[in-house]
Amino acid sequence: MDLRHLELLRELADRGTITAVAAATYRSPSAVSQQLRSAERAFGTALVEPDGRGLRLTAAGRLLASGATDVASALARLQRELDELRGRPAGVVSVVGLPSALESLTPGLLARLAGTEIELRIDDADVSEAGFSALVADNDLVISHTMGSAPAGADGLPHRVVATEPLDVALPRGHRLAGRERLRASDLTGERWIGVPFGYPFDTVRIAIENETGQPLDVVQRVRDNRLVEALVVAGQGCALLPRFTTRARPDLVLVPLAGVRSVRRIIALGRPDRLERAAVRLVLDALTDAGSELA
Repeated sequence: MDLRHLELLRELADRGTITAVAAATYRSPSAVSQQLRSAERAFGTALVEPDGRGLRLTAAGRLLASGATDVASALARLQRELDELRGRPAGVVSVVGLPSALESLTPGLLARLAGTEIELRIDDADVSEAGFSALVADNDLVISHTMGSAPAGADGLPHRVVATEPLDVALPRGHRLAGRERLRASDLTGERWIGVPFGYPFDTVRIAIENETGQPLDVVQRVRDNRLVEALVVAGQGCALLPRFTTRARPDLVLVPLAGVRSVRRIIALGRPDRLERAAVRLVLDALTDAGSELA
C-alpha cells in the first residue's frame, strides 16, 4: 500500500471535496484527481462515487480512510518514542481556538513551556460550536467550548476538557438587578438580551432560561465578540452572558451568577489521533490542562 494514497483518502474524508483537498495540500484539483485515479488502480476498486455535483467515498474508500488514521497514528507514536529516546520533546505545535478561552489559558501555557524546545503557533477562530471540528485537519490542537459533554460535530475525535468556566449575567452598574448575589431565570423575564448567533454554545443558556420561565427573552442583538457584548451592556442595550474568568473587571459592569439554570461551559481541546501522538503536542496539551486547572 502506498501511504500517499491512504493520506489522500483521509484528507478527502476530512475535507469533503477534491477542491478543498487541493487547496490544503497546495496542488491543483486535476493533480488530486489524478492521484485518486492512481489510488483506485492500485487498490483495484472504486474509492469514490458521484454524490450530486460532487463525490463521496465508497465503502472501500471509507475503510481505507479510517485505516489511514490508524497508520498515521502508529507512525506518530513511533516518532514520539524515538523523540523520547533522544531527549526532550521539540518542534512546532499549532494551536487554534476560541479567543476568550485562549486569552485565559495562554499566559499559563506560555509560562509552562518556557525553557522547552517547543515553538508555539497560536491563532484564533470564533466559529459555531460545530465548526471547530473542521479545524483539526490543519492544526495540532483546537480549543473549542460546549455546554455539553463534547462539542457538536466532534464525534470520533479525541478530546479533553482543559477547563470549566461559569457564565454569569452581565449587567450595567445601575441596573435594578445589579445588587443581587445571584439571579434566577424568572428575574430576567422582560429583560432585553444581547445574545450570540444561533449554533453558538451560549445560546443554549438563553433557551434554558426561556424554557424555565415559559417566556421568550427580548433578543435585541446577536454578536460574537465578548468585548462588544461588554460595551453594549454598559451602554444599557440589554443584559447578556459573559465568561467569568475572561471578562475584565470594570467599574461600570457587574457580573451576577445565574442559579437554577446550568450556565457552565467546558473548554475542550480537540485533535486528530495521529497529531496527539506527537510528544510535543502531548506536552502542550498537558500544559493547557494545568493552566486550565488554575483558572478557578
